[in-house]
Amino acid sequence: MSLSPDEIKRYARHIVLRDVGGPGQQKLKRARVLLIGAGGLGSPLAQYLAAGGLGEIGIVDDDIVSLSNLQRQVLHGTPDIGRPKLDSAAAAIARLNPHVKVTPFPTRLTVENARDLVRGFDVVADGSDNFATRYAVSDACFHEKVPLVTAAVGAFDASLTTLRPFERGAEGEFNPTYRCLFPEPPPAGAVPACAEAGVLGALTGVVGAMMALEVMREIVGFGEGLVGRLVLFDALAMRFETLSYGRDPDNPLNGDAPAV
Repeated sequence: MSLSPDEIKRYARHIVLRDVGGPGQQKLKRARVLLIGAGGLGSPLAQYLAAGGLGEIGIVDDDIVSLSNLQRQVLHGTPDIGRPKLDSAAAAIARLNPHVKVTPFPTRLTVENARDLVRGFDVVADGSDNFATRYAVSDACFHEKVPLVTAAVGAFDASLTTLRPFERGAEGEFNPTYRCLFPEPPPAGAVPACAEAGVLGALTGVVGAMMALEVMREIVGFGEGLVGRLVLFDALAMRFETLSYGRDPDNPLNGDAPAV
């Protein structure tokens, strides 16, 4: 899949990068990435993927734009209030880069439809705000053998990792699953919702951009990815930490006695 003269000029700063170049940019153009959510994380994620030349961006979201979204969900604007997020997201991406195809999925991801949604995509990026969706997405990606970049934000903190648990690492053991990190969801009420605890708007921008970087790295293949590594960001202290984690033999996906 060749790049047009307009695309060569548009992506010139990528193409001159030794670790991306023309071949890497062509990989981006061929890639299909599914975003779970067009909210705080999905907004900057979609913008940077579109600007970077992704061929197709699928977006799963069934919400409408509200005034309280606009403090952090920069894909949408004041005139979009009351409009489906998928519509305003598609319009914003088209303004940014008309070469990108947007495929909307106006639904909520569930255990029942997750595998159908992720199937056929090259990478899935999950910016959802609840554990039920995160488990459903990660399980579906495991079974469909699709790499997953997943992130979560709190009021002033965030985490980010990449999952390829259907593959084996350098030591010959399967890579860890999301359930290796979080074997069980926290008790109901233990993690307050965004509407209760609040969230710093710029924090979602930082983490959404990091998700886009990791998605591009997965597609092009440069640098050291986050499989088996969890990035933690403390916005109050402006401190990043990276923790290593491994496969839990008791996990129900690729553990010693698979059950899911």
